[in-house]
Amino acid sequence: MPYLDPAGGKAREGKQTAAVTNAAAATASAAAGSTPTKAEYDALLADVNALRTKLNALLAAMRTSGQLAP
Repeated sequence: MPYLDPAGGKAREGKQTAAVTNAAAATASAAAGSTPTKAEYDALLADVNALRTKLNALLAAMRTSGQLAP
């Protein structure tokens, strides 16, 4: 959607952010007991790390397109 650029006195379009693929489905499941096993913890950690990677890619794309400050 165009908006007015007060300094330029004309309509200006914002740049579109580069596409970032969706995050993969979570692999972790609920703990079987009151204390998670190492495998359950590792699965959760892997999911969190994957989401962190996706979020960082999205933020980088938004900075590159000028939607966020560097």
